[in-house]
Amino acid sequence: MLADEQQLAALVSLFHTGAKQEYAKGEFLVRPGGTPAGVFYIENGLVKAYDITKYGEENLLIIRKTGDLLGLTWAVANREREIIYTALAPTTVWLITRETFLEHLHSHPAAAVPVVGILAEMFRLHGDRIMTLEYRTVRERLASFLLNMADRFGVEVSNGVKIDVPLRHQDIASSISATRETTSRTLSELERKGFLSNEQSRITLCDRSALANFIE
Repeated sequence: MLADEQQLAALVSLFHTGAKQEYAKGEFLVRPGGTPAGVFYIENGLVKAYDITKYGEENLLIIRKTGDLLGLTWAVANREREIIYTALAPTTVWLITRETFLEHLHSHPAAAVPVVGILAEMFRLHGDRIMTLEYRTVRERLASFLLNMADRFGVEVSNGVKIDVPLRHQDIASSISATRETTSRTLSELERKGFLSNEQSRITLCDRSALANFIE
């Protein structure tokens, strides 16, 4: 992490000067066809970022969690892209305008340090996704995706590591460039072999080593 605790606290304090917003699970932070009202800081919760393909299907881009910023690339690069943000759980965010955010960076250069760190992490995550898509088989891509998600959202449980975010088969399929049917079939195969379990859209990796072997 590039920033120290004091710099991170200062960034959070900036967002606390903005508008506090609360969303229930399933509510839009940014609707289809909309533009972010500014930059969001996720105080707690989960937010799914996705777009819609030309075939009318949701394409999962990334899931953001507590401490993340939404709309950062749009604010810094001033490039609009139609991205939809939906709460995956009860979520609290703080919103400041793009102008307020950029003015603060210009007048407080040290404030850019945590922002650069957040951007670097975003690019790392996108790099992980590109590497996942380089694997040839759906099983390999699925294993890579699940291991990456476990690194970000994993919680130790009695039978392994639970990915503590809801994952629909369609979301997984769009992330690994596979059909939903093939993804569901491959998940079932891995579950039968005891490598994972899947209950109420929460996947638990029961044998991380076996999944890692697929991509080594």
